[in-house]
Amino acid sequence: MAEKLWQGRFDQPTNKLVEEYTASIHYDSRLYRYDVEGSVAHCRMLAECGIISHEEASRIVETLGEILRDLERGHVALDSSQEDIHMAIEKELITRIGETGGKLHTARSRNDQVALDMRLYMRDVLSQIVILLHELREAFVSKAEANLDVIMPGFTHMQHAQPVLLAHHLMAYYEMFRRDSDRFSDCLTRTNVLPLGSAALAGTTFPTDMEWTARYLRFPKVVANSIDAVSDRDYMIEFCAASAIFMMHVSRLAEELILWSTSEFSFIEISDAFCTGSSIMPQKKNPDVPELMRGKTGRVYGNLSALLTLTKGLPLAYNRDLQEDKEPVFDTADTVLATIRLLSKLLPEIKVHREVMARMAGQGFTLATDLADYLVRKGVPFRKAHYIVGQVVQHCIQEGKELGDCSLEEFRTFHKAFDEDVFPYLQIQSVVDQRTSVGGTATSRVTRAIAAAREDLRASEKLLNPELRPKK
Repeated sequence: MAEKLWQGRFDQPTNKLVEEYTASIHYDSRLYRYDVEGSVAHCRMLAECGIISHEEASRIVETLGEILRDLERGHVALDSSQEDIHMAIEKELITRIGETGGKLHTARSRNDQVALDMRLYMRDVLSQIVILLHELREAFVSKAEANLDVIMPGFTHMQHAQPVLLAHHLMAYYEMFRRDSDRFSDCLTRTNVLPLGSAALAGTTFPTDMEWTARYLRFPKVVANSIDAVSDRDYMIEFCAASAIFMMHVSRLAEELILWSTSEFSFIEISDAFCTGSSIMPQKKNPDVPELMRGKTGRVYGNLSALLTLTKGLPLAYNRDLQEDKEPVFDTADTVLATIRLLSKLLPEIKVHREVMARMAGQGFTLATDLADYLVRKGVPFRKAHYIVGQVVQHCIQEGKELGDCSLEEFRTFHKAFDEDVFPYLQIQSVVDQRTSVGGTATSRVTRAIAAAREDLRASEKLLNPELRPKK
């Protein structure tokens, strides 16, 4: 059984079952690049502060580079006896260069080492998400711009409510994903803090320079409290919370895409490239991608719940329970990144059945509110106008007709204020374009909203890290 780097205090080797139960290397091995990056920074800082020699530091850094390359090639064996990726890399370092490798851990604990690795990992993940959300928002703006003349029924309670522009509906999701981007960006600010140097929980007696390490690793801030540094998981919880809200938005969109692609709605057709078939029914074209997006939302919610439950009763500072923080975060990151990438590709490929949408936009008495507003402009109190139009609707239901099918004589049987000028209020395009209130569905308003979104995207693009941009 492999000897542990902390074995000096113990007389007996670790039980094999304990090794398997406590090991995290099967999932935290993905942190190897960040562990090496953090170790190189720590090593150079130790040399800068005269804690180890520059010659020793050079040898350690060079060997860490070799280990990194070998890990990437799969040339370093990893198993549960090594506990985690941090111990595995340090043990490999000592195996290769002997006692000099053992000096790397001076003034450092696994507690602040793990905290650093996770913050480096989360910094990359959050930066990628912000960039990908930028591209997703661009896709929504482009889709809205391409369908600016398409009118559809707006819904409340899943019932036809009022006609709106499809572009207006799409821009509602743009706003949701803009808020998501802001939340992830805010989380990045609180994540981007250096914990390395806090050691186990109390700091170190060595004359280290955390500010030097922070500059080297591009952290704008250093932790203010060493106990908090090694026990803080707020940024992970915040990430999972922001991810849960994002996936909720995705799930709402997915639900609409699923409904709209049914034969009952037939508002859209999802590209074959994003659908699957049935193993038994030859005619089926299933919207599996939106369905899975809707389904994966549940696992992201679960990950947030797991982290909150994990941390709710922990005393300060570090406790081994916190080893369980990584899998929920990794799974959430993988799910969110994959979802954004896929959604950005799926959206432009959706075919809009504009004629169907336009036909349905006027059905279900969606112009009833406008008819009531017409009466208000004639001096009728709104509540009375509301009642009168309700009676008109009831009449139409009984007669099997829509509001636009009524004659002036029919309207006047309900109130003498109805006149020839009522009919423009029953023209869908006219009604839509009259909704010029801020945030309204009028073509002029939506055009301005699209232009503002384009300007917002141009402004925010300047803040994005070009190194993290996904390859086209």
